[in-house]
Amino acid sequence: MLNFLQFNPMSHMLYLEIFSPGKTGFSLIALSILLFSILGKLWLMYFNRNLSLRIHSETLRATSADSRNDVITTLSVLIAALISRFTGFDLDGYIGAAVALFILYSGYGLVKSTIDPLLGKAPDQSFIDHIEQKVLSYEGVLGTHDLMVHDYGPGRQFASIHVEISADIDALKGHELIDRIEQDFKKEGLSVVIHYDPICNSDSELGEFRLWLEQEVKKIDPSLSIHDIRMVPCATHTNLIFDVVVPFDYPERAVLPEEIRSRIHAADERLYAIVKLENLYI
Repeated sequence: MLNFLQFNPMSHMLYLEIFSPGKTGFSLIALSILLFSILGKLWLMYFNRNLSLRIHSETLRATSADSRNDVITTLSVLIAALISRFTGFDLDGYIGAAVALFILYSGYGLVKSTIDPLLGKAPDQSFIDHIEQKVLSYEGVLGTHDLMVHDYGPGRQFASIHVEISADIDALKGHELIDRIEQDFKKEGLSVVIHYDPICNSDSELGEFRLWLEQEVKKIDPSLSIHDIRMVPCATHTNLIFDVVVPFDYPERAVLPEEIRSRIHAADERLYAIVKLENLYI
């Protein structure tokens, strides 16, 4: 411990202030300067916070938080000085340690809030639900999957999503529907790229089997889902090809395809399942 303090002057000073405190100096001039500093930083805090809300600036929000931290640290020093002046009990070392820990904690928060928009951050669940519900509200949309959202701060949000539309709809009408959805999102300030997935719902056998397979996959785990299911008849069997969306932290990823194949084979021996696992991106 002594060796550590010897080669760390700041730690050594803090150690002395706590365990061998000296008398804290106090004067009306110092009190006036501290009060003036607190009032000035309070004004800066509210000014930057209100401006950040008006123009949606993360930088100004961080500046406001920095001014708030200055108010807290300066006020702590003032309180410690007043206590020492009127009680004789010196808290300077303890307040210094508390302020140091607070600065480290708040600094981490400021760095994280600044870096997140630059590297991209996970969107809120309410934002994800809004995108999916809005897409599903259009007539002709049967389902969605593979939603990916890139959030780099206000006005810098991008998304891509696969939209399932009946294969029986004319291609031009399907394309017009997708364009309309993209334009409606753009009016909200969100740039969305939509991939058109035609779904064959005129084949009653495939439609019924799709519903059965969705239920079976949910029995394995409610977090799983399927899409892009199709049947390809061969001479001796029928290939059943589909994608399974799996969360990143799913524990049974390695054995999941075989588990699904065994259930399908038990239901119909003619079917050979070709299972492709996909990550849940959102």
